Amino acid sequence: NGGSGTQTAGLSFGGTPTPPSVNTEEYDGTNWTAGGSLGTGRYDINGAGTQTAGLAFGGYPGGSATGATEEYNGSGWGAGGTMITARREVAGLGIQTAALAVGGFISPSSPTQRDETELYNGTSWSEQNDLTTEKRTSGAAGTTSAGLVFGGLVPPNTSTDQTEEWDGTNWSEQNNLNTTRSHLSGAGSQTAALGFGGYISGSGGT
Repeated sequence: NGGSGTQTAGLSFGGTPTPPSVNTEEYDGTNWTAGGSLGTGRYDINGAGTQTAGLAFGGYPGGSATGATEEYNGSGWGAGGTMITARREVAGLGIQTAALAVGGFISPSSPTQRDETELYNGTSWSEQNDLTTEKRTSGAAGTTSAGLVFGGLVPPNTSTDQTEEWDGTNWSEQNNLNTTRSHLSGAGSQTAALGFGGYISGSGGT
């Protein structure tokens, strides 16, 4: 499932029940409560933003990856601009009006990792400079002018400890994670980030 927000105002959406979930839950620092349903149920989804101004994009609703984007206003989801390249397992960072969708892959029949970076301006997506290495299931943190992507799966579907920094224009390699892993999550800023959870074995499923 995807997520966004803060420790005391979090948002979780989508997921893997069959069919793919439309559920949204809001966290207040103590408890989870139901929020408005996604328009398109999907898993391998990601997002950005806050509990009252969230963004959900990409994922797998069944059949093939989607580029669908939805915006959350604190109670319900509305359609946003469609991603240029439909992908699942992308890394997401930023806010609702300035977000990045990074990496990912398209389908199990073609599970090659992607290096695309797309920028959302609150209305539409635009192509940006690519990652230095194709990857998916990475963790991410930061903003569209100072972003961070770390870990994940790189060709040929191998876990990595690689970290890349985004300066608003280009990605550059930085110090590696202490533990090589994929399918991890991230939070924080480029200079004070957390990477947590994940899958440590050498490769991951599609």
